[in-house]
Amino acid sequence: MHVAIFTGSAFGYSPVFAEGAAALARALADQGIGIVYGGGDVGLMGVVATEALSRGGAVIGVMPGSLVDRELAHPGLTRLEIVESMHERKARMAELSEAFIALPGGTGTLEEFFEVWTWQQLGIHTKPVALYNIDGFWGPLIAAIDASVDAGFLRPAYRAARIISDNAQDLLDQLKIWKPAPQKWHEPGTARVVPLA
Repeated sequence: MHVAIFTGSAFGYSPVFAEGAAALARALADQGIGIVYGGGDVGLMGVVATEALSRGGAVIGVMPGSLVDRELAHPGLTRLEIVESMHERKARMAELSEAFIALPGGTGTLEEFFEVWTWQQLGIHTKPVALYNIDGFWGPLIAAIDASVDAGFLRPAYRAARIISDNAQDLLDQLKIWKPAPQKWHEPGTARVVPLA
């Protein structure tokens, strides 16, 4: 059982972000849930990997060869997979994972979150997608998503299918009971559930 973690290669200005990332890593490791992430030893990425490994958790990194030196690949991972491109990285992370969690981060984190959430809506996968809302970080994004629903560009069912929590254990509890919304281009009720545990 593995969860993909999307997060920043920076720490952010507040220590609360690293504290929240470490809390999630501990919760995952303590429950025997492995982590799949971008493979770096920098920023919140490094915090998640190092904390999970320190608790005996399994951590798989996936990184394009061109970034191994620039992103400083984590030296202690359970496994580091080197791929050719960012596209392959995201596809491989999705293949290895049963769920996706976005922590605070920048444009790369946003892009990864929206891609897997879009894939969920299109029925490319039926896995839960979550925002770990450390210190209210995702508040502006949540408001933008709500505005998209209010304006008629996003179905309320897809907003409801997205998991949001500011508490690591609550987030994992929600992942375990998650049920998918109907797929965008299919009849209601045809989505297949992939349980987390």
